[in-house]
Amino acid sequence: MKPGRRLIFWSFIAVFTAAVAWNILTLPGADTLKGNFKEQVFVRNEQNTGPIYRAYVVTLSDTLWSEMKEYGRFKPHTKYGVTEVYYFLESDKWPDKLYEENGRFQFDPRFQSQCLASYKKDAMGQESFIRYR
Repeated sequence: MKPGRRLIFWSFIAVFTAAVAWNILTLPGADTLKGNFKEQVFVRNEQNTGPIYRAYVVTLSDTLWSEMKEYGRFKPHTKYGVTEVYYFLESDKWPDKLYEENGRFQFDPRFQSQCLASYKKDAMGQESFIRYR
């Protein structure tokens, strides 16, 4: 290969690599959302061969409904599994644990009035977002 072509080839490779790296490093994530989301509780069933159930209790600083839904979309989901996120204001009381009942995780009912919303992605990948307040 001629020296001029070699320089063009390696310059192209360098620019391409830099563009790919920039694209990867600037992808949006849950930390780019407004609302100061903080994951307080996370539980996952111990089943590794069947449906995986994940549940989160998340606090935030404001009722940003569209941001809550987007935050839920950023959470991991497994095919035929269920991912559920419960949202609470950081200034309110929120549950510090979840317990399993009938194959899914629940929080103590006394916190229900403080729950702002819940996001759920079910086993078929269908999303639901329910506002409680």
